[in-house]
Amino acid sequence: MGKTEPQRKCIGCDEMIGKKGLLRIVKDKEGSISLDPTGKKNGRGAYICKDIKCFEAARKKKAFERSFKCKIPDEIYDSLKAQIENE
Repeated sequence: MGKTEPQRKCIGCDEMIGKKGLLRIVKDKEGSISLDPTGKKNGRGAYICKDIKCFEAARKKKAFERSFKCKIPDEIYDSLKAQIENE
């Protein structure tokens, strides 16, 4: 019997999805927020679908700010959005 894929909740649409179908966004000890393509970076992680609509929904309801417990500047949102669109 094979291993089951871990499930994570998308902070945009609140659906439980297999970890491989999501993008991980991480906040490290220095407080910088970035896309984590490997899923192995140290820090606090939040998961989001590979869909720009979920990203926009998460941004609108301040889900990233709740997950990382800090205010997130627009420049970070813009750079994350650009990276997600290029995924």
